[in-house]
Order: sequence, then C-alpha cells, then structure tokens
Amino acid sequence: MDNSDVKMIYVLLDGVGDLPHPDLDGKTPLEAANTPTLDKIAQNGVIGEVISVGKGIAPESDIAVFNMLGYKFNHEDYVGRGVIEAIGVGVDFKNGDLALRGNYATLDEQGIITDRRAGRHIEKEDAHGIAEEIQKKIQFSSPNTSVVVAPTIGHRVTIRIRSEKGLSSKITNTDPAYSNIGGMGVAKAVGDYLKIEKCLPLDESNEARLTSDIVNEFNTKSIDIMKQSQINTKRKEAKKKLLSCILLRDAGNKYPDVIPINQKFSMNFSCIVDMPVELGISDVLKMKAYEAGGLTDYEEKAKVAAKAMDTQNAIYVHLKGPDEFGHDGDAIGKMKNIEEIDQRFFKTLLDNIDSNRVAIVISADHSTPCINKGHSDDPVPVLVSADFIKNDGTTRMTEKQAKKGSIGLIQGAEVIETSLNIIKSQK
Repeated sequence: MDNSDVKMIYVLLDGVGDLPHPDLDGKTPLEAANTPTLDKIAQNGVIGEVISVGKGIAPESDIAVFNMLGYKFNHEDYVGRGVIEAIGVGVDFKNGDLALRGNYATLDEQGIITDRRAGRHIEKEDAHGIAEEIQKKIQFSSPNTSVVVAPTIGHRVTIRIRSEKGLSSKITNTDPAYSNIGGMGVAKAVGDYLKIEKCLPLDESNEARLTSDIVNEFNTKSIDIMKQSQINTKRKEAKKKLLSCILLRDAGNKYPDVIPINQKFSMNFSCIVDMPVELGISDVLKMKAYEAGGLTDYEEKAKVAAKAMDTQNAIYVHLKGPDEFGHDGDAIGKMKNIEEIDQRFFKTLLDNIDSNRVAIVISADHSTPCINKGHSDDPVPVLVSADFIKNDGTTRMTEKQAKKGSIGLIQGAEVIETSLNIIKSQK
C-alpha cells in the first residue's frame, strides 16, 4: 500500500454529532448552523456515517480517536486513558505504575456531586495549588507509595500513583459517570443525583485489591486536604465552585505497544492537537505534532495544516469546540461554534490549499448530543472532498444527509483506509 502521492487534511470536530433539539426547531446543530464553507466542501465530495468504536458504546475521546486513526483495540489490549494522558502531559510513567484521568469536581455538604467539572474553567493557580497541597500532604498507609497530581486544562487532572508493589489496572472508577469496561471508559446514562463511587477490584488478585485500597485512600485523604485548603476558602468567598474532590477513571498500568502511524499507512502523517489525551496519542503513534496556537486559534490551525502539505502526506487536526457545548447542553452555543469553525477554520483552509491536489476528510470522534449532555453511540457523519471527487448528491454535512451518502455506514477504524481508497480511485 503506497500512499506517498496522497495529500489529505483529516479534521475531527470533537463531539459535533448530535440529535434534534427543541431549541433549534427540531434540528441538530449541524443542520441549524449557517455553514457556507462546509456546504461548498460537501458539494465537492461524498458522505457517509461512522460508528467510531462500536454499536452500543458511548466512547470516551481517547479510544474514539484511536479508532478514528485506524487503531481498533480489543478490550484487554487497551492501556486506558489515564496512561495516554500521563504520556501527553509528560508525567514520568513506567510499567507497573497506575495512571488515571481525573476531574476536579464540586460536592455539597452531603457529598452529592453538584458539578462534575467544578465550573469547567478553573484558574491555573488554583488547579496547580491544590494539586501541590495534595502531593505534599497525603500519606499512604502502604509503604513507599507516592502520587503525582498533574492538572492539565480546566477541570482536567492526570494522576500517577507509584508503589513498591506493582499496581493493577483491574479496578472500577470512582467517577460515577463512566464505567471501566475492560480498560475502556464508557459513558453511562446518569441522573442528577451522583456520589463518588468506591473503587473496587475487578479480579481476585492481590494487586487489584491493593490498588483499589490505595485509590480509596487517595480519595478520602485528598477530599480532607481540599476541604481544609485556603484556596477553597478564597473560592468560597469569591462565590466560585469549590474544588472538593477528584473523580477518577480509566486506570492503566502499562505503556502501549502499537505500530507507528507512518508505518501503518506508508505515509508522512502528522497532527495539530491541543488536549493532553490527543498529545498522548500523537506521542504513542509517533506522529509529528505541529504548534498551531491555542484551542480556538482556528485561522492559525488552518494555515499550519495547509503549509504542512508541502512536506507531509496527511495531517490530522482535532478541533475541540463542539464537544464542550454538547456537555453543557447548549445547542445554540454548539450551532454558533460550528458556524465560527466554518468561517474561521474551513474558509481559511480553502483559501490556502489547492483542492485539485489536497483532499479534505471531515468527521467526529463521537456524538455529544446536547439533550444527553454526554457522549452517545450515535453515528457521526464522514465527508471526503476534493475537486477531483465526483459528488454523490451531498449538499451539506449533516446527520440526515450522512445516512443517504454513498460511503454508507463504516467503523471508525475504517475511516482513513476508506478515505484513501476514495481519493486514490478518483484522482
């Protein structure tokens, strides 16, 4: 398989898939949005649907992105999001350590979770200050056990626990919104009444029992430290949401072993990513990552992606925006964010590439319906476009049109290969 003559910009719009919403007159954000540039791209291409991980699985971003990049793991082969994020933020991690993804969250006096993300936008000095307090003050009863608490972006935290005895990944989450199914985080349908869950061993091994005990001890002691923190005293006075606890999920205890993406697809494949999990994935897949501004520097990302085509065969661009509006249940905000991406990213991209030479592939890692305020297993659209691709009747990139497209329904792990076949067959 020689793909050295292909030029492809592959854009994943995080969580862009959705369901009809009453605030948008029964349309999805993609349907309701005014997207002249995306419409132009769609009219130059073919469309279909993707189930990113599997039917019935509402995936987390890590496993969804791996699939959308062509890597389908069996449950037992996956290392867990905690490990990927630890690698992404540069935490010292080795086999036998335990890595977990965490969220700063807010509890009420009865221990009920009132906000799983503690307001989402947390000042860096507060996030790092409380993390340092926990690291310094926590004392584990198991000898020679230590913890690294590494805040990343907003409410997100990466935890690495090291012990003189090897730790197991076979434990349950303390975050009640996600199940740990064979190492993969799967979103649960949850109500408003949530409490931190006790970490339990998932097998009978001594390592799993020890690990769950250590995690529960971390949970109890870190809550006490956070309760007494001057940072939270000041937050309370300022009427900000308290950083009351860290919800933990997606345990992992080994470094991933995968084929590098350039070797897998016989091409120079690079990326533009921002979040710790995507940075971790790029590191694991040995994918060159370009600097391209912050999360919403859409014009910069488009220009860097276009310029990369001088030296690369493909570049994967991950745009975070739509997912956050989905989690917040803000359908109008999600629609406006799609419109902003259309004008600032896609218009800039088209202005800087030769569509006779460079194909654009657009999809999502998963759906985040605003009515659910969480990830779902609903299929997402996939669009493959270039001047040389014969249009299949597609006029817009929407969930409805995706159902009728010539690509049909495919799996996430098939997207890149399918796109390459379409591009090469019509070039």
